[in-house]
Amino acid sequence: MQSISVHDLHAGRERPLIDVREEHEFAAGHVPGAVNMPMSTIGEHLDDLPGEPFDVICQAGGRSARVVEALSARGHDATNVDGGTGEWIAAGYDVEA
Repeated sequence: MQSISVHDLHAGRERPLIDVREEHEFAAGHVPGAVNMPMSTIGEHLDDLPGEPFDVICQAGGRSARVVEALSARGHDATNVDGGTGEWIAAGYDVEA
């Protein structure tokens, strides 16, 4: 599975970022530019996923890792963000709410 750190993400990547946390988690604070697509509903939104390579984030990296594994098996070029939004916030990076 491909993965990057929150520091790599913060350094700048020209890729879409999918946040797979639930809507209330996303609303409480997320990485700027992230698009919310909850893990619990992602199966219903496979056609909405980017056609190009994209990154996947959650709160700590577990849910996003499972999503990346499943999507990669289906041919998507997805990369997990290790540490997730929690580590992003702990590093002092800006969030949108």
